[in-house]
Amino acid sequence: MKIHITFFALLLLTSLSVLAQQQVKVACVGNSITQGPGRDHPDSYPLQLQELLGKDYLVKNFGVSGRTLLKNGDFPYWNEPQFDEVKAFSPEILIIKLGTNDSKPQNWKFKDEFKSDYIDLVNTLKESMPENGRVYICIPVPVAEDNWGINEKVMIEDIKPLLLEIAEATQSTIIDLHTPLSKLPELLPDGVHPNKEGLGIMAKTIASTISIHATKE
Repeated sequence: MKIHITFFALLLLTSLSVLAQQQVKVACVGNSITQGPGRDHPDSYPLQLQELLGKDYLVKNFGVSGRTLLKNGDFPYWNEPQFDEVKAFSPEILIIKLGTNDSKPQNWKFKDEFKSDYIDLVNTLKESMPENGRVYICIPVPVAEDNWGINEKVMIEDIKPLLLEIAEATQSTIIDLHTPLSKLPELLPDGVHPNKEGLGIMAKTIASTISIHATKE
């Protein structure tokens, strides 16, 4: 009996190991909008994305509240342990949604460094990804009401055009999260952070783009 139990236990462990190896690893990098109510909270967009993509994918939430893309911002993502955790995760798919906190006056005074810092972030994280890894750069959700210094005018007139240039320079794919929520301000109760439904729209938009690319491969 012990032999049979041991055999089936080993078989189960082997099956789980093979499944884990076959899963496509997805890393979600960002600020509080990515972190959501919590990195392990089911309402966060990465965990909603996990539900949409299914068991063939392994989605991890590496969002950190209040963080900037800018190295000289008040709270750079670069300085967080999650930055190194993303590299250790070695994702096949990297989703970056940063820029919202960069629009604050104390951060946007370094706007001339935004493009080079973003390209550096993408290239640095790419080093830990497989050769066929895919990078998605998100145009952040709208700012329905300026709050905490976060500025919609800067987001649209300055940051969005730079993100398009950055995507081209790094051969990344743009995911537009602004348009789907632009006419739904009620889904951003404080003007900046989407509620569960808004986060769900983000997850569906990202899942759709990933699925389209997976179908083409």
